[in-house]
This record gives sequence, structure tokens and C-alpha cells, in this order.
Amino acid sequence: MQIRLDDLDTQLARGLRPCYVVHGDEALLAGEALDTIRAKARAEGFGERQVFTVSGQGFDWSAVAAQAASLSLFAERQIVELRIPGGKPGKDGGEALQGLAQSLHADLLLLVSLPRLDKAQLSSAWFSALDGAGHSLRADPIERRALPLWLARRAGRLGLKLPPGEAGEQVLACLAERVEGNLLAAQQELDKLALLQPAGEPLRLQDIDERVTDVARFEAGQLGEALWTGQLARCLRLLDALQAEGEAVVRLHWLLSDDVRALRRGVQSLAAGQPLPMALRAARVWGPKERWFERVLPLLRPAQCDALLASVQQLEGICKGLRHPGWPTEPWAAMRHWLLLAAGALQGRQLALSC
Repeated sequence: MQIRLDDLDTQLARGLRPCYVVHGDEALLAGEALDTIRAKARAEGFGERQVFTVSGQGFDWSAVAAQAASLSLFAERQIVELRIPGGKPGKDGGEALQGLAQSLHADLLLLVSLPRLDKAQLSSAWFSALDGAGHSLRADPIERRALPLWLARRAGRLGLKLPPGEAGEQVLACLAERVEGNLLAAQQELDKLALLQPAGEPLRLQDIDERVTDVARFEAGQLGEALWTGQLARCLRLLDALQAEGEAVVRLHWLLSDDVRALRRGVQSLAAGQPLPMALRAARVWGPKERWFERVLPLLRPAQCDALLASVQQLEGICKGLRHPGWPTEPWAAMRHWLLLAAGALQGRQLALSC
């Protein structure tokens, strides 16, 4: 059964389950969840812990089964922890995991840690068996819009105070801007603030500016999110950060051009009289991108989408070393130019392809 990370403490207060699966890319949240489960297990007499890291096809799954079936030499109860960094246990591993899930008992706690899993892995027989034997938890990254609240909760746990009202919101927004996409460093910066901030004094913007290092890290997919949700200033900041981090401009172009083609399909469906849900299906988008496109599709007309597609094709040539009249010759400058054109189209301005 899947539970939210925020509900873990409540669930553990009701008693340990025989199996926990923690999966996801957010290392800080995954590590904290595992630490919480281990602490609860130690308090309930699980005195021995055996850790296995699954690496390669030659991994000996029989050793895991033997350890799970054996009695502990030094304690009545034991933890068997499986780390599967590749996320794919293979055929033998899948069968072994199903066998483990079926043989769990009160004196054995099975902990399984995995990276982010795709739809096929989440619906696999081995994952379903583990999930059915206990609880699974997803350690997903914190979205930008949810980051200020996450930071506020963490700050409160450390005794850090925020000023009331708009001043507090500004402090959180500034802090979020400096730590976005890097939760491990975000926690370290909060720990540092807790050491440096005088007791009882609320945080000020000056404190964030002077004491918090800019540790933000970004992913290429966030550029499209910022553009299609109307956050132009953040979009341009993301572009600068991705360039500084060594991201390939050609990859950014590929992601954005794929979005433009999807937008064009959706807008054409709307123009043909289809309702928005059918237009989203025609655009072939899912997950968070559905929310972005719900906002964007009604703002565009087919002619604007055609112009966006033509301009992104011009950008492709520049990214590959070609030139086009009216465009910057340097790829990153051309990318910035195109983002401004696209943002203007979303605001209803006519898209000029050559300037």
C-alpha cells in the first residue's frame, strides 16, 4: 500500500509493517524516510541489520533469501535491507523479491530502496508483491510552487522564526530561489541559518542574502514548465543557470520543439470544436505537463502555433551552426530570443519570425 512521506510518522505510530519500499530520486527525503523506519525498528528490538546492494546480473539472490530465513545470532529480530540502485532486479531478482514478500514474519523487517520507477516497474509482479506486504513511499522532488511551504516547515522544526505576513513570504521566496532543485543543500543551509541566527529573531531578507549560498540546481525540463506557466523571469534565470551548468543547448531545443508540436496538435483540436480534455489527449501530454497545457491551449490560435513551429525550426538551424536573418548567431542568445518570442505569443502578441 502506498503512503505519503508526510504520513510515515503517523503510520509508524500504529506499528511497524513487515516491509517498506522507498523509491524516488530525491536522496534527502528517501534517506530521511529510511532513517525514520530504522529508528522505529531499533526501538522495537530489531537489533541486527544486514545490507545487500544489488549490482549486476551476477548478484546472489540466494544469500538474501538465506539471511531472511535465518535466525539472528545476536538479536531476536533483524532488518534485511536491499539497495537496488539500478531499479531493475531482473527475472531472478523479481522472483526472489516475490518469495521474500510471501515469507515475511514478525521478527524480520525488509527495507528496499530504489531510484525513481517507471510505470512498467510500478506495475510489475515483484513491486506489487512488496507493496502488498507492507508500505511503499515515493521520494519525489519538491515542486517549485510547494518549496516555500516545505522550507517553512523545516525552518520551524529548527526553531527559526519568520516575520508575519508578506515579509515572511518574501523571505521564503528568496530562500526558495537560492536552494531550488537541491534539497540536500537546502537542509544544510537551513541548519547553518539555525546556528547563525540569534535566538528569537525572525529571519530577514538581509539574513538570507548574507548567509545562504546560491546552491540551486535545475533540470532541462523545468525550462518548458516556466515558459508555459507564464513565469518569464524564472524562465530566463533557468536558461542562464542551465548554460552555466553545461547543459546542451541542442537538448533544450529538442524538449521545447517537442512541446511546440504537442501544443499545435492540441490547439488544432480545440479549433475543430473538441473540448479541452480531448484536445489534451490529442496533444499526447500527461502528468504535470497536462496542467501547463490546460493554461496554454486556450491562449493560442492555430496561426500562432504555426508561427511558433516555424520559429523553433529556425532556432534549430542556429543551434546547429547555421545563421538566419534577424536572429542572434550565438545559440544561447538565440534560445533567449526565442523564449521571449514564445512568451509574447502567450500574451497575445503577434509572433515576428525574423526579428
